[in-house]
This record gives sequence, C-alpha cells and structure tokens, in this order.
Amino acid sequence: MNIFYRMAIVLLLAYIASVVFDLGQWAGWCLMLCLISVALGFRSHTFLRGFSYTMIILAGVSLALYYPQYFVKVGDFKLSGLIVPLLQVIMFGMGTELSLKDFAAVLRMPKGVIIGVVCHYTIMPLVGFTVAHLFQFPPEIAAGILLVGCCPSGLASNVMAFLARANLALSVSVTTVSTLLAPFLTPMMMRLLAGQFIEVHWQAMVWDITKMVIFPVVAGLLFHYLVRGKFKWLDRAMPLVSMGGIALIIVVITAAGRESLLRVGALLVFATFLHNVTGYFLGYWAGRLFKFHERDCRTIALEVGMQNAGLASGLALTMGKLATVGLAPAVFGPLMNTTGSSLASWWHNRVPKDDILPEGAGAVKTTVR
Repeated sequence: MNIFYRMAIVLLLAYIASVVFDLGQWAGWCLMLCLISVALGFRSHTFLRGFSYTMIILAGVSLALYYPQYFVKVGDFKLSGLIVPLLQVIMFGMGTELSLKDFAAVLRMPKGVIIGVVCHYTIMPLVGFTVAHLFQFPPEIAAGILLVGCCPSGLASNVMAFLARANLALSVSVTTVSTLLAPFLTPMMMRLLAGQFIEVHWQAMVWDITKMVIFPVVAGLLFHYLVRGKFKWLDRAMPLVSMGGIALIIVVITAAGRESLLRVGALLVFATFLHNVTGYFLGYWAGRLFKFHERDCRTIALEVGMQNAGLASGLALTMGKLATVGLAPAVFGPLMNTTGSSLASWWHNRVPKDDILPEGAGAVKTTVR
C-alpha cells in the first residue's frame, strides 16, 4: 500500500479519536493532514490524479471550518480583501492562454458556440432557480445558488473537455464567449431570477464583472503576444498561481460563512450537487437534440455544468454578502471539480462512437467540428 495511504489511515484514526474524546484543538489538523495524505497518494495513480487538487481544497476547507479565526483576519487586514485581486490574477491567467486563433475558431463552428452559450445561460440559471425554490433556503443563500448558475463557464471545463475526449476547440470557444458576455448576461439573469431574493444593482454588477473579468482577460491576451515565452518561469507559474488562488478564495469564504454553512451545509451540498449534475445531463441531451457529434455533446455538457465559481465568489464579496451569498459558490467549486473529473475519466475510457471507423479502415479518426 502507498505510504501516503497508510499515513491517511493513521491520521483518520487520530481524527476519530480527537472527536470522540472532544479534543477539538487537534481534530481539524488531523483531518486536514489526512486529506492531504490522500491527495499525495492520488498523485501516483493515473485515474485518481485529477482528484488530488480537490482533496487539497477539501483539506483547506476542513481547516477553515475548525479554525475560522485564522482565515478571517491577519492583524487588521481582512483576508476577504484578497478575493477580487486573486480572481483578477486567475482571469489574467486565462487571458494568457488565449490567442486570436481561439477567436477564429468561433467563426469556424458558429452553430456549436452559439448553442453552447445559449444552453449555458438558460439551463444553469433556470435549474438554479428551480433548486433554490425547491429547497426553500434563506433568501441570500438561495441567491447564491442563482449567482453560480448565472456566471459564465470556467477554465476547469477546458481541462475536463480535454480529458473527456471532447471537442477542446469548441470548449475553449464557448468558455471565451460566455466569459466575454458575462458583464451583460450575468447581471440581467440575476435581476430577472434573483430579484425576489436580494436587491440586484445591475449597473454596479456590470462594472464589477468588467473589472474582475474583461480587463484582466484583455491584459492577459496582450501578455500572450508581447511577453509570453520570454519568461519561462512565469509561464509555468501561472497555472499554479491560479490553482492556489481558487483554493484560497474557497477557504476564506468557508471561514467567513462558517455558521451559515454549518446550519444548511448538508442540504446546500446536496442542492449544489443536483444543480451541477442536472447541468451536465441537460447540456448533453441538448447537444443530442441538435444532432451534434458525441464529442460536441460531451463538450456542451461540461460547458453547461461547470461554472466560474470564483467569479460568483467575487461578486458575493462586492455585494457585501460573502458569508451568505458566497456559500453556494464555495461549495460548488470543489464539488464541480470532483464530479467533472469523474465524468471526464468515465468518458476518457469510452472513445466517441462517431470517431470509430469500420473494421479495417483504421483505428480512430480525430475530427474537430
């Protein structure tokens, strides 16, 4: 057995003992180290490697739940003040990965991009609206579910599309277009669907999304053409910075909303899971309805079901409701990575039937529509 799994078992037993004997000062550390050990163990397995990042996020979340005081303030500085700058760095990183070829791809496959974006901005907001009413959450927590549903798709969907043998070019195009449309569509959908739960300041939200998304993405695109490749260490560091930024955002939100999360935690996790997997299901069958190839159906499923939870967190902060509206995005982030990795791994082992040629005609064809 992998040494990290052995360590995880020992730490899990230590955690259980800490809970049984009411040693709260040690329980959180034992659980956190147990999850990190599991994450390190996952790194040695091809199938499980994609879950290691999620386990690290869960380790940070467990620490924030047990010791929130460490993740609210450092001296007089509120750590929530890091959320918007971190999100801007993450979106800058997205911009550095884009090129004019990605925008040209939109013109080559307009049908897929248009349907992908339309499905994204209709399915997830409407499913979120249904879930929020079905579970009868407090108004601000319900608004957080809707906020996640009204945000654009995130970078994680592109990674999952690659792993799932989906249409990566279409995935990047849908993510790019949905992100660029976010300053207009996200506030509009929030006003229409979430206005009954909280007050939505449309103009303020447009400006906030522009600052958090559009400006950094444009700066990243300029960086791609002017600087990228000249500083190799910076190119390698950006993905790690983005991953660390997302993890820190989730931990800070968890600490800020600890009391609300403990009150509705299990129910909110289930509601978020339902929101997420329904997006995959309806996105996939929307592709089938429009007679897309299997690769494109997989792409639309991932683009619909996976949201930019970081942006939702940033918007919750600018609303001044991080501890309530921000809870659903904090739950959705790690959950989305878990379900997306699982779905992508399952699809990875199943070659799209459209790519299988008749016997004797070759093994597998690769097409990009």
